[in-house]
Amino acid sequence: MDLFDDVEVLKGVGPKTAETLRRYGIKTVRDFFYNLPRDYENYETPTSIAEMRPGKVVIRGRIDALTSRRARRRNLSVTEGVVRDNTGAVKVVWFNQSYRLRQFSPEKEYYFSGNYEFKNGRYSLISPSAAEVSEIDLSTGLNPIYVAHGKLKSHDFRRLMTASKDKFVLISDLLPTVKSGVRKEALFQAHFPHSLKSIKNARDYLAYEELFELILAARLNRQENEKLKAVKIPFEVTKIREFVASLPFKLTGAQKKAAWQIFQDMEKGQPMNRLLQGDVGSGKTMVAALAAYEVALAKQQVALLAPTAILAVQHYDNLKRILEPLGIKVALLTGATKRKSELKDLIREGAIDLVIGTHALLTDDTEFKNLALVVIDEQHRFGVEQRQKLVLKSPSGKAPHLLTMTATPIPRSLQLTVFGDLDASVLDEMPKGRQPITTTILTEVETREKLYPKIRETVSLGQQVYWVCKAIDDDPRTETTSVKSRAAKLTRDFPGIQIEFLHGRMKPAEKDAIMERFSKGETKILVSTTVVEVGVDVPNATLMTIENAESYGLAQLHQLRGRVGRGQAASYCYLLTSGDLQPSRRLRELEKSSDGFYLAEVDLKLRGPGEIYGALQHGALDLRIASLSDTRLIARAQADVLSFLQNPENMVKYKELMEGITKYQQLTTLN
Repeated sequence: MDLFDDVEVLKGVGPKTAETLRRYGIKTVRDFFYNLPRDYENYETPTSIAEMRPGKVVIRGRIDALTSRRARRRNLSVTEGVVRDNTGAVKVVWFNQSYRLRQFSPEKEYYFSGNYEFKNGRYSLISPSAAEVSEIDLSTGLNPIYVAHGKLKSHDFRRLMTASKDKFVLISDLLPTVKSGVRKEALFQAHFPHSLKSIKNARDYLAYEELFELILAARLNRQENEKLKAVKIPFEVTKIREFVASLPFKLTGAQKKAAWQIFQDMEKGQPMNRLLQGDVGSGKTMVAALAAYEVALAKQQVALLAPTAILAVQHYDNLKRILEPLGIKVALLTGATKRKSELKDLIREGAIDLVIGTHALLTDDTEFKNLALVVIDEQHRFGVEQRQKLVLKSPSGKAPHLLTMTATPIPRSLQLTVFGDLDASVLDEMPKGRQPITTTILTEVETREKLYPKIRETVSLGQQVYWVCKAIDDDPRTETTSVKSRAAKLTRDFPGIQIEFLHGRMKPAEKDAIMERFSKGETKILVSTTVVEVGVDVPNATLMTIENAESYGLAQLHQLRGRVGRGQAASYCYLLTSGDLQPSRRLRELEKSSDGFYLAEVDLKLRGPGEIYGALQHGALDLRIASLSDTRLIARAQADVLSFLQNPENMVKYKELMEGITKYQQLTTLN
């Protein structure tokens, strides 16, 4: 049996089970063995029912009186039963788990692990996991818990894994950097642990393996990029100095350093692949303007891809004002652009030096004469294929230089792994004049007393307000206030003040008109969803209110807060929490810090790499075990990858490894 054989070769896996497994990405024997437990229950010392106390408990007993019913609330089933041991009985309840009716036999004993809590007028064991006593190795008492996939529940995976126990001997070594047999033992101990220490050792190895594959994929992508040819853009030192001297403001040291790194990259014969990351308001657009000017001086073209028409127009207005006095032809191409065919003719002829646009830049009939630089703003908003499509628009056969920009600070560990094929420039200084933002957490009941007076004061000073809501429409199943409802309520509470709402389902022309009125100061309070999160620049807006703040990630909250503090006036951000719960750690961190890079590291620790990466990139970073905050393990894997790449024969020798990293190469390419 080969690890890449179809999963159906395993004992107990028939056509229907195989179909279910494939639906959830478990297609091969390898996938099956790498479907790791999400947790482990320790059944060594169960509590007697008579001694149960509120909280997490493990009990052992028989179950009967099983029933299932529909709750009053739609789409909710309630399955109930009674567990008994020789000291007493306790009610157990499961929600939306009607399969539990078929799981148990009254004659058999089971372990139940869950929360014992007061609910609906009585104490019950709520949604416990369950395992048959006869299936547990009582010498360890450890029971793996698997994520359910469709009809296949945790106990089904335990049964299938036990049936394949003898197949673990067939697992060969994967990495050249660890001693023989380590992978086989690690996977076996992950599914059949001897002790808590054996679980830790297994997870340590499997985490290292994941990081090794991820870093190797990024390094291979870097090597592929280095094989490509690009147009060399000479550094015009005199003209760049004159340009910088003509600006009405001074560049920060970080901007100068980033621009110099870009100029050096573009002088080479290989395409630049650089990530420019900077906190909100750190001046990324000005660095992109310097790069675009340098390319235009070389009689080559630049394309800047923005995720929204609002942001594209904003870039167009700013860059046209900066570059056109220097003789650089700047154009805007969006879905709303009139006389598109004429503009595309000019682009094709090379009469336009810098084209700024949205997805309209990606259409097949948008052709360039000599595209030498692609700038992608908020790059995580575009999929890999979209970005590659723009990069491939250079008709010279040479790859354009690529500069990707993000205002979402990327933790250092992500730069070393997922984004390892990129060179990174960091804008960690703020231009002079940027105002600090005072951040305050408020409960809903404090809104009228503390927030409303601040809104009135802000508007009376001629300044403007953002109010961000989670939902577009009201949902009776939740207590979340929608954009529409909040706008209507604020209109009643602030008579005579111009209030509008904005959301993503509106037509582009309607959104643009609303944003234009807000930009001009006609609208005083803009109630919006997170469509204002990226790139919206209204210096006169000085107050940001984020409703249901606890439901957002830390990075997104920081982005939303960055919509204010862009002018000369002091700015404020209010985080509204619902209910009586204490504010979460991420809200406390946001309240005390305005450093986006610090907050990014905190966010990584709080939410984990998958969720962070999901916000940065269209793709799935399904690290099963590895923590991207484990810098020690990352450093070890990095060193081992560099050693591995020094021997080209390794690419042929370790076939399974090379096949396995394909998914990571697709995820990391062109980030």
